[in-house]
Amino acid sequence: MSFAEPHKDDPREEYRRRLARFEQTREQGERHFRQLGNARLGTGLAALAIAAVSLGASWISAWWLLAPLALFLFLAVKQDRIERSLTAATRGVAYYQRGLARVENRWIGSGNQGERFRDPQHLFADDLDLFGRGSLFELLSTVRTAGGENVLAGWLLQPGARDQVQARQAAVTELRERIDLRQDIALLGDDVRAAVDHKTLQEWGGRPAVFFFPGARIVAPLLAAAALVTFGLMITLTSSVIPFLVVILAEVAFGMAVSKPLGQVLESVGTPARELQLLALVLERLEREHFTAPALVALKASLQVEGEAASRSIHRLSKLVTHLDSARNQFLGIVVAPLLWTKQVAMAIEAWRARCGPHIGKWVAAVSEFEALCSLAAFACERPDAVFPELTEDHDPVFSARALSHPLIPSREAVANDVALGSGTRLWIVSGSNMSGKSTLMRAVGLNAVLAWAGAPVTAGALRISRLAIGASMRTNDSLADHRSRFYAEISRLREIVDLARAGKPTLFLLDELLSGTNSHDRRIGAEGLIRGLVDRGAIGMVTTHDLALAEIVPSFQGIAENVHFEDQLEGGEIHFDYRLRAGVVTRSNALALMRAVGLEV
Repeated sequence: MSFAEPHKDDPREEYRRRLARFEQTREQGERHFRQLGNARLGTGLAALAIAAVSLGASWISAWWLLAPLALFLFLAVKQDRIERSLTAATRGVAYYQRGLARVENRWIGSGNQGERFRDPQHLFADDLDLFGRGSLFELLSTVRTAGGENVLAGWLLQPGARDQVQARQAAVTELRERIDLRQDIALLGDDVRAAVDHKTLQEWGGRPAVFFFPGARIVAPLLAAAALVTFGLMITLTSSVIPFLVVILAEVAFGMAVSKPLGQVLESVGTPARELQLLALVLERLEREHFTAPALVALKASLQVEGEAASRSIHRLSKLVTHLDSARNQFLGIVVAPLLWTKQVAMAIEAWRARCGPHIGKWVAAVSEFEALCSLAAFACERPDAVFPELTEDHDPVFSARALSHPLIPSREAVANDVALGSGTRLWIVSGSNMSGKSTLMRAVGLNAVLAWAGAPVTAGALRISRLAIGASMRTNDSLADHRSRFYAEISRLREIVDLARAGKPTLFLLDELLSGTNSHDRRIGAEGLIRGLVDRGAIGMVTTHDLALAEIVPSFQGIAENVHFEDQLEGGEIHFDYRLRAGVVTRSNALALMRAVGLEV
């Protein structure tokens, strides 16, 4: 099913139009499927009636049974075709329902949450909501294969090299408007996800060669030809049976010589061949597409084996496996045995694996990377306000954003703020009331840094950013299993963040309520020492606090630190927030008001 490409600023209407088309196709398919089912039932009843009057009463010829039988077979083929169309339409409906859910902010809990990638020890993944319910991965992921999930998660967890990320940006830009292509890959991926084990495929393709004795591929067809000739001479009485029997004995000896490698090939080929056939559906769709972005051109080029398309190579393997299966028919097996059919096909399969097997890993990697790029392209399409960041080559850390917002909050609801951290100002101390937006701001900074170096657009008016190692301490918790208190877990995380800066890596630190698990005296001294150590080593970052004493350290940083804050307003007994960032230190707290609002007597 093909559609006209959409206007880039109207993804919601385009998705609705496509969803309606798929729903209409599904509705028509269900109706036709029922009608064909009823027709098949009627044809079966008619066949019974004809059988009764022809075979029982002998009123008409039994040849009349051929008519309902032919009609029944025709209807069965037709119904099978309708069922495949119905399955595709159902997948299309689900695909665009998920797309609309993302556009309309109904996506939380309905997508792939990437739980298997969660690692509480990672320096920022849990703190920034990279995985899990309502996570960045759930918002982004449209991938349908395990390999695609791995690639997308890897891009989010580790910033790429600048040239690689810029290549991804160009690829995402090109794929942004190709909804037809993204749709086709996603819907084909349902079959691939259900049946393809990428690790098994790569292991099979990379196994050591199965050894047949030298010249086996030449001897086999010669023996088969000799069997045909001697059999022909025998049945035409031109020769006795002896030459034919000699050839058969030679074939038996040949079979014994290749029995071990033959068994290795036959035992291992079945599952990989079936899985590759499904993978070929995706590969064939990619091969038909014309690309201009260098990363996409390179991906497509990787789908070649000595000038032959990967899908064509896989189809040749599928034909060989079909030939192999045909020999298992009892009647045909006897006929083709003197031709050494199974042995010749097995050797051809091994020759295919020797030629194409080393490329299977590249094919799988290409599909996985393409799926990950399509996820970023879908995000770019669905957030037309998002822009690609400027990736600087500066060694010194830089994060300078205009109108930055949180990517997990819908554009129409998110409040944007400017953020400037770099050579001029390296530290922000962010103060403010509870629920005023301090943690949300830090996650907006962290998540947009992740998006930027994954190759995705960011939710900002503009962003200039250097390659940053992110360290966050926002959700450290105690652990009974590890006998760790919350405070110990926090200082352990802080040590890891300091180690990043000590190692000379340009570091972005995001610290929420720093050292809140200790007394105010130790907190002030410890926090100032920690922050100063990070800044002195070239790191940039933000620290949120309710303790206004911490805001007093800014003057000692001699112009490279600033106090900023969020405010709230108490009106009619209700607290209101505008989530606008302001310069300076907050002058009021809403803690008591919040406590009273929930019914506490304070």
